[in-house]
Amino acid sequence: MFKRIDHIEIIPTDFDRSVKFYTEVLGFSIKEQMAVAAAPLEEIAYLALGDTVLELMRVKDPTITTAEPWSTGYRMMALEVEDMDAALAYLAGKGITPSWGPVQLGPSKRAEIRDCDGFSIELRQW
Repeated sequence: MFKRIDHIEIIPTDFDRSVKFYTEVLGFSIKEQMAVAAAPLEEIAYLALGDTVLELMRVKDPTITTAEPWSTGYRMMALEVEDMDAALAYLAGKGITPSWGPVQLGPSKRAEIRDCDGFSIELRQW
């Protein structure tokens, strides 16, 4: 019945800055981008990384709400990396440092970074 997660939606404070971050820093490609006339929604961009799709939504006057990292609700998305050390070195070259980790968790390494709005992104090397 249910096949997979189709996409994850994010409403950034600065749509263009976020598109640039996810494409130029994390390697997502723009699958589709379009204007939408459904106020307050103005534009959407579908960004793909492998078979994962992220939907960025431009809305009029987005508000910022922050939750405690261990509160109930959406926490973060996770990106699998081939080599944690290489990924962190690449990100450091872009001015991005881990907000947590890296740590060894059994058979995997885990670290966290933040996007340009401060949303957490887990990096996991299996």
